[in-house]
Amino acid sequence: MTLTLNLSPELEQYLVQEANRHGLSVEAVVLQLLTNSALLKQKQVEAVNLLQSWIDDEDGLEQQETGEYLIHALDENRLSDRKLFPLEMKGITW
Repeated sequence: MTLTLNLSPELEQYLVQEANRHGLSVEAVVLQLLTNSALLKQKQVEAVNLLQSWIDDEDGLEQQETGEYLIHALDENRLSDRKLFPLEMKGITW
């Protein structure tokens, strides 16, 4: 595909500088920037979809068990006897 773009002088200067800095043509720099932008967008969409799948996961019992295990493990693996998650504070601070 061939595109014709009208660039601002500032953007044109930036692209020429980047091309010179990397020893590439301006066209190669623009193609590289577009490719990187598209890949970044794709990764962002994948991350959002993964997070949404975790939110939509309906296995609440498994999540609760995992949370309780994590709290227990954090309280057990401490140098002091003071608990991070004391039972009397459950529902108040955690």
